[in-house]
Amino acid sequence: MRAQRPFARLPGHYWAPLAPLRERASAHPGGLVDLTIGSPVDPVSPSVADALASADQLTGYPATAGTPELRAAYRAWARRRGLIDLDDDQVLPTIGSKEAVGLLGSLLGLGPGDVVVQPELHYPTYEVSARYVGADLVTTDHPEQLPSPPRLVWVNSPSNPTGRVLEPQRLRELVGWARAHDVLLVSDECYLELGWTTPPTSVLDPVVCDGSADGLLVLHSLSKRSNLAGYRAGFLAGDATLVRELLSVRRDVGLIVPAPVQAAARAALDDDEHVALQREVYAARRTRLLTAFEAAGFTVEHSEAGLYLWLTRGEGCWDSAGWLAERGVLVAPGEIYGEAGRRHVRAALTVPDARVAEVATRLHP
Repeated sequence: MRAQRPFARLPGHYWAPLAPLRERASAHPGGLVDLTIGSPVDPVSPSVADALASADQLTGYPATAGTPELRAAYRAWARRRGLIDLDDDQVLPTIGSKEAVGLLGSLLGLGPGDVVVQPELHYPTYEVSARYVGADLVTTDHPEQLPSPPRLVWVNSPSNPTGRVLEPQRLRELVGWARAHDVLLVSDECYLELGWTTPPTSVLDPVVCDGSADGLLVLHSLSKRSNLAGYRAGFLAGDATLVRELLSVRRDVGLIVPAPVQAAARAALDDDEHVALQREVYAARRTRLLTAFEAAGFTVEHSEAGLYLWLTRGEGCWDSAGWLAERGVLVAPGEIYGEAGRRHVRAALTVPDARVAEVATRLHP
């Protein structure tokens, strides 16, 4: 009998090499302090939780496009953040932003022979999205220098993992180049509301896009700014033709945000106060962790925004991660995010205050 080919098309999970470090850090007498993943630990705003609970009798199939109220809330939020005015057909809810990243190539019909560009330091799911459809992947911060224009370019500002914020002029240059060469520019802006030393700018800011979403898609998430990682609530917005195509495909394959989550997302978008309060919490954790790591001999690079510190001691990332694991602190080796990160580690701000204090104590016993 002829052996069947395997169905899997993707490499092993990028967190797998962390297992020995996790085991070492977990052996610390005080237990593990896990700074690897930016998963929120703080409570959901009461207004959001109430909206979720009040929608428990919405038993019919929800709209893939989102309720009119949800789309209106997103559009109003975008206006308050200085983005261009968006129409209903330029907005689409997603089941969290990671799903949107991972499936975007497939939903757009990309395949073998198409070239996708990701930044030199990148969220690993950009690569997953390209590999999933068999597209060719190029890693560069300067796609305009490639000999031939690609089909799709990922931009990520504020960056995961580095927290780097691209200047509006650089974003404007990329938008102009992409439009001139019929390249789709997709901007992952999940940390847009978490700027610290440099205010982030959206690709849909009029200063960047000249008031038009043509040829552009942005991804936004409620996981970070509203602690809704467990709810799975994100958004795509931008070019109306592309958003309508994505809506059609998502409807056909059943990628629909549950109705109670849509109600909760609307409440989160309408409530700016809880975002400001959460920012204060993260700002305090960031200050304490930054001080502790710098006192332990680490240099903090970029980290102008987002939920991570990008750290180096001038040595290999696995050496730095091992040194911290011996103290019960688990961080993400920078090599996970690309070759350019082989001398850095990433530390998340998403741990309770008591564990932040524990990190400071362990680094300075």
